[in-house]
Amino acid sequence: MTVTKVALVTGASSGIGEATARQLAAAGFIVYAAARRAERLQQLATADIRPLVMDVTDDASMRAGVDAILGEQGRIDVLVNNAGYGSYGAVEDVPMSEAREQLEVNVFGAARLIQLVLPGMRAQRSGAIVNVTSMGGKITTPLGAWYHATKFALEALSDCLRMEVAPFGINVVVIEPGGIRTEWGGIAADKVRAVSSGGPYAPQANAVAGSLTAETLQRRASPPELIGKTITRAVTAKRPRTRYAVGYGAKPLIFLHGVLPDRGFDALVRRITRVPSA
Repeated sequence: MTVTKVALVTGASSGIGEATARQLAAAGFIVYAAARRAERLQQLATADIRPLVMDVTDDASMRAGVDAILGEQGRIDVLVNNAGYGSYGAVEDVPMSEAREQLEVNVFGAARLIQLVLPGMRAQRSGAIVNVTSMGGKITTPLGAWYHATKFALEALSDCLRMEVAPFGINVVVIEPGGIRTEWGGIAADKVRAVSSGGPYAPQANAVAGSLTAETLQRRASPPELIGKTITRAVTAKRPRTRYAVGYGAKPLIFLHGVLPDRGFDALVRRITRVPSA
């Protein structure tokens, strides 16, 4: 008997998450689209996708969501950890409360959902966990320390997890998007302006904010559907790759980070982000 596979996608109210939910549904998955904003999830219900209100910083909310899916479907085959945002600002300026929130959303929320779905995946001896990091999990940009720290952490967590769960037939896949046309850049720009645009880091903050919302970047950025298609391809492959670097700038910047000396890459990023040098 053919079993219809079940997928849970977080951060699904817009952008990459929404595109991924739609792509997985089109591929025949039963898809639960999770996000905090219930009103923005309703648009997915018309695509035969099940909206699920979930806050990845609230343990009870995550447990209730996973329990609801298991109660209705009896299984979860794919977890896509996509929920996240970019907290930008100088390390000196960012309040530690905001740094902790960035870690809660981008790392600990993903890790807790992994804990919640793994018992079922181990029991059925199959499953796929997809962690959406970023090219920012391999490279760094000015005033993005806490954001990059979370994405580097999620990369390392994924590598360890992959070895741990392989004996149970579970795949762990990392998706490293480059520049994507979503709300992310605007949110990150607002963060850096709010935190660092009025003090000693103002020249850098204003330059970074401008680069995050530049029209040229938006024109060159890849559509979120590209990431949705990549995730769908990965979770339907018999032997998926461990990493997929996709979207505008991802592959060349990750490559250059690997071959350039540190200060050489620093200089390249300063040019891209228009940050003044010393």
